This record gives sequence, C-alpha cells and structure tokens, in this order.
Amino acid sequence: MSHLISKLQPIDYAIVVVYLVVLLVIGYRASFGKKKKDETLFLAGKSLNWYNIGFNMWGTNVGPSMLLAFASIGYATGIVAGNFEWYAFVFLLLLAMVFAPRYLASNVTTMPEFMGQRYGEGTRNILAWYALIKILISWLSLGLFAGGFLVRQILGIPMWQSVIVLVLFAALFAVAGGLKAIARVNVFQMILLIIVSCILCVLGVQKVGGLSALFSKTPASYWSLVKPASDPGYPWPAILLGYPVSAVAFFCTDQAMVQSVLGARNLEQGQLGVSFIGWLKILSIPLFIIPGIACSVLYPQLASPDEAYMTMVTHLFPAGLNGLVIVVLIAVLVGTIGSSLNALSTVFTTDIYVKKINPGATSRQIIKVGRLTVLAGCGFAIMMAIAIDSIKGLNLFDVFQAVLGFIAPPLSAVFLLTVFWKKTTRRAVNFTLSWGSAISLGIGVVYLWVLPAKEYPFWPHYLLLSFFIFLLLVVIAVLIAVTDPHPVRTAVVTQELAKPTKRVKIVWGALCTVMIILYLIFG
Repeated sequence: MSHLISKLQPIDYAIVVVYLVVLLVIGYRASFGKKKKDETLFLAGKSLNWYNIGFNMWGTNVGPSMLLAFASIGYATGIVAGNFEWYAFVFLLLLAMVFAPRYLASNVTTMPEFMGQRYGEGTRNILAWYALIKILISWLSLGLFAGGFLVRQILGIPMWQSVIVLVLFAALFAVAGGLKAIARVNVFQMILLIIVSCILCVLGVQKVGGLSALFSKTPASYWSLVKPASDPGYPWPAILLGYPVSAVAFFCTDQAMVQSVLGARNLEQGQLGVSFIGWLKILSIPLFIIPGIACSVLYPQLASPDEAYMTMVTHLFPAGLNGLVIVVLIAVLVGTIGSSLNALSTVFTTDIYVKKINPGATSRQIIKVGRLTVLAGCGFAIMMAIAIDSIKGLNLFDVFQAVLGFIAPPLSAVFLLTVFWKKTTRRAVNFTLSWGSAISLGIGVVYLWVLPAKEYPFWPHYLLLSFFIFLLLVVIAVLIAVTDPHPVRTAVVTQELAKPTKRVKIVWGALCTVMIILYLIFG
C-alpha cells in the first residue's frame, strides 16, 4: 500500500497549515481569553454547554483506534462492531440520570474524590492510583499507538517519530488551557470528522454502485448486529452480558469521559450533553464501518483488514481532500490524547499532590504540577506506544476491549453497589478495589499472555469472562458487607438529588425510541 504523502498536492499542504492555524487560535482564545476568577485548568470553570460536553465526550471516545478498527471489522465481518456504539445508549442514560446528579451534587473534581467522600481517604487513595494506571495504559498508550500506526501509514516514518510529534501536539492544549481549550477545539474538530467521514462513505458507496449494490455484493450476515452464540468473534451473549461491565466503567466512572459532565454549567446541560453523544454515536456505522464494508467489495485482496481505512482514502480521495484526512487524524488524536492527559493531570494533582504531598498548595502551584504531570504522561505514553509496536500480530480493537474488560469489573462493581445498594460498606469497597483488582487483572494477564486464548480454547469469550469476574466480585462484596462487624457505609450525608427537566426527558425519550427501532431493524 502506497503512503498517502505521495499523493499530496500543494493544496493539501495549504489545508493542513490553515487548519493548524485555526486550531491554535481556538485553543489560544479558550486558554487565554476572558476567564472567571474561579476558573481552573481542570474542569473548564464549570462553563461547558451541552454541545461542548457531547462533542468533547465523543472526541475523547472517537480515537484513532476507532477509525482503524471499525473499518477493519467492517471489512471482515460487517456492522457487528456497531454494538459497541449503539448499545452504549443504555449506559449513557445511566450516567445522565443516575450518576451525573450524584457527581454534580457532590461538587467533586475526580472520581476518586467522589468515592472518598463516601468511604474515606483510604478508598480515595486506592481508586486514585488505579485510575492513573488505567489512564496511562488504556487511554494514552493504546490510543497513541493507534495514532502512530495511522500516521506511519500516511507518512511512512518510524513509529517513534510519529508518536513524539502527535503526543507533543496534543499536550500543547492540555498544558496551555486544560479541559476548556480541549472542549472548544473538539467542537470544531468533530464537525470536521463528520464531514470527512461522510464524504468517504459516500465516495465508497458510489464506487461500489450504490447502497443496493453494496447490499447485494456482501453477505447478509454483514448487516446484522446480532451474531449467533457460536460466532467466534462477537457472539450475542458476550455482547449482551459482557459489554455492560466495560460500558459502566467506561462511560460512568472513567475520569477521561466523566470530566466533561463534571465541567457542565449545570445538571441539565450535563444530561443534555450526554444525550448528544448518544445521538452522535448513531453515526458510527455509516461514518466508520460502512467504508470498511465498501472496501471489502472494492479491494477484497488486502493483506490485512487493518489497511481498509487508508486504502479507501488513498484510492478515493482527490487532491485537497487528502489534506482534510490528515486534518481529521490530527483532530481525533488531539481529542483523545488531550482529554486523557487532562484526566491524568486532574487525578494526580487533586487526589495525590494536594491531598498527600502539599495540602497547602496555591492555585499557581497546583496548575504547575498539573502541567508537569501532563509532560510526564507524554513521556510514559511514548515509551509504551513504542513497546506495543514491537508486539507482532496485534488486533488493536480486541486488545483494547479485552484490557478494558479486565480493568472494568472492580470499577463497575463498586460504583454500582455504591449507588444502588445502601448497605455497601467501606470494607467491601476497599477489598473490591484492591484484592478484586488483583484478581481481575491477574486473570487478564493469564488470558492474554500466560495461557493465551488462541492457544488454549477452554477460555470463554473475553467479554463473558469479564462478566463472570464482575459477578464474582459483586458476590464477594455483598458477603463482606453483610458480615462486616463494624460497617462504615458512608462518610457524608447525601443531598436530595435534582430531578430531570422536561426538556431532558423529551430528548432522552426520543433517543431511546430511535435506538430501539434501529435494533429492531438491524437485529
């Protein structure tokens, strides 16, 4: 496959330069324009509107791995990966209606701080370190590797050069302006992503001969979201039972995702913003998966399905649009990596530096440490991305989902028990976060490396395995709670929670209706 840079014309370079200038101007105005006195680096001064929240959450979620992996899965199996986007509306609803009111009422900056309010500093410390490890591995390292992989396909340069340039550019926004700059930039960037991905989809479908030709030239199974229980890739029981474990941890407890809601102007804007990302996720199949399906018809002899996205770009886009593709890749990288770096900085400064190292720190000191944390995170992510590149035969999407599947069970268990079961105790939560995490991650190491599933077929699907671990941890936590001789159930008195407004109910009702109809059509 030829590199995209060989097709670039002067107009493409001009588009990239103009885009970078516009990006820097937006970031500068968000970072150094008019600021309220209480505005900080971390939560945008509680100033985000619904569209900022929705685009920023989507920008964080739509990483370079999605462009690469969804086209790859579309090429090989059809729309089944759409479950990871469409099924998410259930858990976004859970975030908007159950978790967000509690987070905002608690007036917290991080997820460890929220749990610390309820169960004390010990719980906060455990969750803070767990969150840092999760951000560094599952967000920064894998996300940066996927971005470097795509840039290497475009420019033909070594991985180490790709990732250094990408992470430093993304870090510019996290260091200079924090969440507000990232959120403002993401609105602009996600609109560009929609436009360019839509163009790629239309060009691909036209090249095939239209939608009817695309349907007739691909297997009928390509257009079903529900695969048989015997399907080795994505059996329906694994999606139905295992995906919720990862989704609760990802959408409802992950700092990189939830921080946009924490920065909401008010609860209504937060709930509308979460709804907005649900609407945006409907676009994932036409924007990211259908181009891969079209590629399977147009170029069926690719050496690897991972080449599907860039193959479509290099063969279908004329001069000028190639520059826009590079622009979009920069957009998704800045969105994912920038938000991840900001989450890393927020957790470390709030839950470790201020609480343990320097409780009397001034705002200037806190911001300085936050920026240094971003730079340290950049260095770690670069080294990890280069290390991941040395692993051969890596299926990035499944590895990402599997890693999240083994990180998620302790988080999903403790947050769901905290919210839905008032008898949950500090001891049960701390055991689940510490020993429960060791159990879950230990099983993950055995599954992925010691006794890999490809060589030892006795393993269930990794999503089902995640579900079984989750059930085990919930049972253990309940047993610890009910037998605790000195139960500590909450460290604070919970406030009366605000009810959703009429507008919120209407928007969410419409989204749920549309999603049910889509599943009835494609199920």
